[in-house]
Amino acid sequence: MKKIAISALITILIISSLIFPAFAQEINPNFNPNYIISDSEILDYDSMTLEEIKTFINNKEGALKNYTVITEDGRTLSAAEVIYDRAVANKVNPKFLLILIQKEQSLLTDASPKQSQYDWAAGYGCPDTGGCNERWRGFYKQINSASLQFRSYLDEPQLYKYKAGGTYTFTNPYGTISTAEMSVTPANQATAALYNYTPHVYNGNYNFWNLWNRFFSRLFPDGSLVQVEGEKGVWLIQNGQKRPFVSKGALTSRYDVKRILTINKTDLDAYPTGAPLKFAQYSLVRSPAGNIYLLVDNSKRKIMSSAVFKKIGYNPEEVDDASNEDLASYLDSAPLTENDTHPTGALLRDPASGGVYYVINDTKAPLVDPAFLKTKFKGLKVIKPAKGELDKYAKIEPVKFEDGYLLKSTSSLGVYVISNGQKRPIVSSKAFEQLGYKWENILTVKPQTLALYDEGEAIVEQNFK
Repeated sequence: MKKIAISALITILIISSLIFPAFAQEINPNFNPNYIISDSEILDYDSMTLEEIKTFINNKEGALKNYTVITEDGRTLSAAEVIYDRAVANKVNPKFLLILIQKEQSLLTDASPKQSQYDWAAGYGCPDTGGCNERWRGFYKQINSASLQFRSYLDEPQLYKYKAGGTYTFTNPYGTISTAEMSVTPANQATAALYNYTPHVYNGNYNFWNLWNRFFSRLFPDGSLVQVEGEKGVWLIQNGQKRPFVSKGALTSRYDVKRILTINKTDLDAYPTGAPLKFAQYSLVRSPAGNIYLLVDNSKRKIMSSAVFKKIGYNPEEVDDASNEDLASYLDSAPLTENDTHPTGALLRDPASGGVYYVINDTKAPLVDPAFLKTKFKGLKVIKPAKGELDKYAKIEPVKFEDGYLLKSTSSLGVYVISNGQKRPIVSSKAFEQLGYKWENILTVKPQTLALYDEGEAIVEQNFK
């Protein structure tokens, strides 16, 4: 059973101060010592091909890219080949092994490592209480033994001290955190395994978590709906934050649940938490100042008087209280007055042209594609306006799909995701599948629909940093 070596610890603390600014003073608030990585992530042994491991190592500044070993059976293997070979043989994620050797010996980033760093690459057999056991010296032995050890942690958790669901107290002997000791309750076997391997919260497992998120966390386009595998909560990725839905209505009244991506918890933990999404589409809310608003999409419309409130036909009991933080993410839109005939928006068909418009806020936006009637406005009846009614509204740019939609044109095979109001081309099927997208969620639209968007940055395969 491995415990972190003092020399390795000193190296980690030095590197941590470079990689993670103000490490000794400030811990990333997203770090959860009870859940560091999922079981499935440790066991995902085919997460990288040999070529992907080579590319990943070659893109780093460390000398590991040039390191080779001679095995007991006479084979000469590169470091990448050792990691791939042992990951597949012992059924442990090669990404996990790459982070382990970076945490222990900085081999991905050290351009001039000592031979001892290779010899004790994974820190296996190097307890806190003394020197390293010569039996485990050597890069191949380190990778093989560490992967076998973690496989055993997950296959036979009853044999080890730290177990999922148990509560344990850890001290902080090196003084990098203000708290002298803390309790940890590992939520899963993978997290318990990390504590069995390195029984420190911050001087070992915080570093692992930080490195994992630095190198391997997936980045999702704005507008993505995500859900951690095995959990009920759904989140919206927006402006670099994760925003939780706190009610089913807030989710289903505005978003298609078929678009939810299943992700790993560590991917989600990489995002800071933003304001929760509490209110369903067309909710009435009262601000701390006493103003009442109608929420429509991403905007809020102030109701200007009690007369307007009554005319629209709302009930005072329908009004929910909202904090300033709740309302901050909604843009101010045109106030609701007694002249508004369609406060929540309506679809009106032009009797002359047959075209359909979305009418709201004294404006009319044309629908250039029938796909909108089956998706964005599904279930909303198209009505015939009174004579001359459409003429009262100012024509604005056509209706668009919101962030998160997957679109392709009838005239092209290219697939785009809408994000930040732009169409971002997805360059390959691998890039598509890495993000958890589903092929059946691609919506085929007219070329002129895609032409409504400026082209944004391409989404490429995430070979990680």
